[in-house]
Amino acid sequence: MSLDKTMVQRVSQLARIEIEAAQLDNTAKELNNILDWIEQLNEVDTDGVEPVASVTGHALPQREDTVADGGYPEKVLKNAPDRQLDFFAVPKVVE
Repeated sequence: MSLDKTMVQRVSQLARIEIEAAQLDNTAKELNNILDWIEQLNEVDTDGVEPVASVTGHALPQREDTVADGGYPEKVLKNAPDRQLDFFAVPKVVE
């Protein structure tokens, strides 16, 4: 696929990106280089290659998921503009 100035101008309008007329040729050339590179990547044989989320193969360490109340509501609510018991009080926003 090859892009010309007209196509680049149309794509820039759809993407709402302003490209000056003097830059259309250069932008078309750069986009064509990117598309050529993508076509090159599509030629790589990836059959039998398992998709991975990380190239290192390391998993992130995870902590045990425990439920706790925090144990210090006074510290948490110290700077609250308004509170009721051990909760933040917020103004009603929906009628």
